[in-house]
Amino acid sequence: MSDFNERSAYPSPEDFEVMRPEYEELEDGTFEASITITPFRVTGISSTKPGARRAALYEAEKTYRNYHPSYRVRVPYPDNFKDQEGIQWKRVPAQQRDQLGDFRFTDADGEEDFADVETMLLWDVRPDEA
Repeated sequence: MSDFNERSAYPSPEDFEVMRPEYEELEDGTFEASITITPFRVTGISSTKPGARRAALYEAEKTYRNYHPSYRVRVPYPDNFKDQEGIQWKRVPAQQRDQLGDFRFTDADGEEDFADVETMLLWDVRPDEA
């Protein structure tokens, strides 16, 4: 017998990963990616097309959690990493994320700052592969 609580019409986040997004360049120079699995659609906005796709997939994660409250949203970043511009990022402890944001970083002026995952996706922050 299947567990009724784990079933819904909403596709799993993995289902969105295999779909090709449609892109639109917005007036401010950012890109919006739309991924549709009829009748469901997720969108994400970022400074690049690949970033917009990643933002849309993160939205799929968050939306799936609305249908399945026990589902843990996968954060698209490791807890500690250096990005492609050499900036070090560190995940904020869970009890401080509501006040500070998801990640801590030091900006170009040497000031400590914070950003949530949505903002990082908008900026197209990516871990350095080297």
